[in-house]
Amino acid sequence: MENDDYDRLLERLRAMGSVAVAFSGGADSTLLLAAARDALGDRVLALTAVTPYMERQEVADALTLSARLGARHELVELPMPQGIEDNPPDRCYHCKRALYGTLLERAQALGFPRVIDGSNLDDLGDYRPGLRALRELQIESPLIDGKITKAQVRRLSEARGLPTWNKPTNACLLTRLPTGTRISMEALQRIEEAERFLHAKGYEWVRVRMHADIARIEVASGQRARLLAEAEEVTRVLGELGFRYVALDLLGYRLGSMNPVPEWTNGA
Repeated sequence: MENDDYDRLLERLRAMGSVAVAFSGGADSTLLLAAARDALGDRVLALTAVTPYMERQEVADALTLSARLGARHELVELPMPQGIEDNPPDRCYHCKRALYGTLLERAQALGFPRVIDGSNLDDLGDYRPGLRALRELQIESPLIDGKITKAQVRRLSEARGLPTWNKPTNACLLTRLPTGTRISMEALQRIEEAERFLHAKGYEWVRVRMHADIARIEVASGQRARLLAEAEEVTRVLGELGFRYVALDLLGYRLGSMNPVPEWTNGA
């Protein structure tokens, strides 16, 4: 079954002739880039957007992965898009509209008329205003078209030998701030340094959500007890980064906890 899914993905990609892949280095876009290389060989370009709110380690990982896959790869630097300065609820729409519009222009200038992205079927069930921007720009999502879920992405990636098969889902640093919060580089750097510290200590599934001078830490449920045991060190280090208070989120690590409507309200 999994082989059939991958074969159908290759067929879709071959029919495109040549593609530029919006490549973040996450599990989804890495599988898509690997499949594009399998289907189209050198008629593939990887494009990575570099923004002020993207983790630097993610850029380094993307470069390493594209080299491993033998893909032509370019970094495209973008400033903070207009319309997201106060982190509005539809921030993702404004961001994706500016980001993918720039990637599309760059791809076309290099002779690649089509840009594809790694959104998967599960993304349709989440709060993703950025998908509207992709549709407006006619950015195609082969994983969605092939009805490939996140779980399938991981299984296919493991079968393909990709190191990202179990990589935690990531998102830009703006998702660590409440909507309506004025964005500053100081805040983004503080969040990035806090998460880098926790990653270095072995917390792979982790988020540091910033509420003014409070750091609300989300970790996988199996690591909450450990974080409490290391609370003194964690509080000290995050305090040195500028957080006055450090709190453990009892619900643990979860995607979308900063979405405008919290998941526990069931949309009410």
